[in-house]
Amino acid sequence: MSGPDPDIPHPLAFTRQVAFLAPLAKDRDRVEIGRFTYYDDPDGPEHFFDRNVLYHFEFSPSKLIIGPFCALATGTTFIMDGANHAMGGHSTFPFDIFSDDWKQGFSSVDVNAEGRGDTVIGPDVWIGNGAVIMPGMQVGAGAIIAARAVVSRDVAPFTIVAGSPARPVRTRFDPATIARLLDIAWWDWPVDRITRNLNAIRGADLALLEAAT
Repeated sequence: MSGPDPDIPHPLAFTRQVAFLAPLAKDRDRVEIGRFTYYDDPDGPEHFFDRNVLYHFEFSPSKLIIGPFCALATGTTFIMDGANHAMGGHSTFPFDIFSDDWKQGFSSVDVNAEGRGDTVIGPDVWIGNGAVIMPGMQVGAGAIIAARAVVSRDVAPFTIVAGSPARPVRTRFDPATIARLLDIAWWDWPVDRITRNLNAIRGADLALLEAAT
């Protein structure tokens, strides 16, 4: 009753294009990945943190936080705060990175002060092929990000968004059901409880999920 091992990078015996991301995360101080969250990429999901998490420079304090049970399709990309340029002065050009002579007076504090902060993806989020998540976005539990969407605004729980910039298409459930699902938070259950109640989790009968033990 334990399900797959979340600490094994490649959980599927028939393919290596799917990988659980938590065991692949390198910088545990700035990256938090929930259990069973996976990335699917025929070119090698093990390269996700190098190819798909961009501008995550050490001078930026922002974190990438992805909850458990998320499904990330090929090409899902996170633009992190390190991509930002200081906009408070007359020029946005990053003089300091090109010459030691131009570093005088530069402070990463100024750049970070204009940052958007941590990027947080809630549990059970499905992100479609080629979607781009901009810095500091907060995506709620159970949301769906359509393929090629560019997320530049926060996404509410259990909301489907699409387009560039991504806009809400509809919510997956009525407000009362969403509130109850957030309260139940099945994604935080022990694995054996999840395994016993998969039909209730996959199904659409809220009473069965509420009764799950």
